[in-house]
Amino acid sequence: MSDRSVMEAIAALVPAGSRVLDLGCGTGELLHHLQTTKGCTGYGVELDDANVLACAKRGVNVIQLNLEEGLAIFEDQSFDVVLQLETLQHLRNTEAMLRETARVGRMGIVSFPNFAHWPNRLQVLLGRMPVTKVLPYEWYDTPNIRVGTYADFEVLARKNRLRVLDSFGIQQGQVVRAMPNLLASMAVFKFDRG
Repeated sequence: MSDRSVMEAIAALVPAGSRVLDLGCGTGELLHHLQTTKGCTGYGVELDDANVLACAKRGVNVIQLNLEEGLAIFEDQSFDVVLQLETLQHLRNTEAMLRETARVGRMGIVSFPNFAHWPNRLQVLLGRMPVTKVLPYEWYDTPNIRVGTYADFEVLARKNRLRVLDSFGIQQGQVVRAMPNLLASMAVFKFDRG
């Protein structure tokens, strides 16, 4: 999470003092920020060796784990907040991981690239797969297994009986609440099991 304004927008959704699980935590930047500015505790989950080392250097507790294997090592409701930021699009079983997020945490926060952002729509209309700052890869070398939209997640949340507590888009570091499916390159949802 390199963009400071995006990190602040996500951090604002996390209550102070929360016990946090950050799935796909990268270098641990957000979890470290939550620890130092909001008194949060918790763990990061990361697969990449270099990122695990970066977390450790930051003082972030990290568990090396492949998210495709699920979260069976965690008890139900063992965290106040489970973060899954820009990871859903890389997972084979997105729906199962979303349910696991809701099981392990009292509240979940997810973010993912919004494929319905208007520049993406325009590129598809012109016959090409989108390449943007948020979707920077060509179709043949992308690490993304799937693409989704802001509106798609609303449907998926309902299907899985998740209650959306807050949602917005992010475009160039700014929160977008008006027409986020069209005007934002990233979707953000805060939810619980209702």
